[in-house]
Amino acid sequence: MSDDRVVHIEVRDARLPEDLEAIERLWFEYLTWGNEEMQARHGVHPHSPRETVAQDIASIAKFQPPHGRLVLAFSGARACGIGCLRRIGPDTAEIKRMFVDPAVRRAGAGRAILEHLLAAAASAGNARVRLDSPRFMTAAHALYRSAGFVDIEPYAESEIPDAYKPYLIFMERDLTSASGD
Repeated sequence: MSDDRVVHIEVRDARLPEDLEAIERLWFEYLTWGNEEMQARHGVHPHSPRETVAQDIASIAKFQPPHGRLVLAFSGARACGIGCLRRIGPDTAEIKRMFVDPAVRRAGAGRAILEHLLAAAASAGNARVRLDSPRFMTAAHALYRSAGFVDIEPYAESEIPDAYKPYLIFMERDLTSASGD
């Protein structure tokens, strides 16, 4: 995105089934990009993006209320970002598949998605939110830290296989305090 162009971003809960095509597209773009970066940087290929998207679509209920959330960011009529929330413990949620199309990065979509997910996690009664993120996603880490996330050790509920954990950063945000506000 060029600095002289203003982009209006709207974030809302995904509407199923009408948003399914955008969800699949954004998940596939995110997972393909992540796989390519992991291959280039570490020589590993963590998953098949198509298979992972198919598995996520088959289990999409985990990202639905009352304990989950799936949100989309829009620039005009086009979905340009996505973020998901799922419950991983009695008072713990996890952010998954957060991604913003490179063409609209730095327009506030990532922060808007994150704020939407944090509000949803708090309203669902969670005391904390966790996430994992590849080490190369330094802009995402800066966003998360600015919102009150701190680095933690890998957590048992993470879907990340042990072989790939060294390539990721694990983070947590306490929702019971004013951190990140």
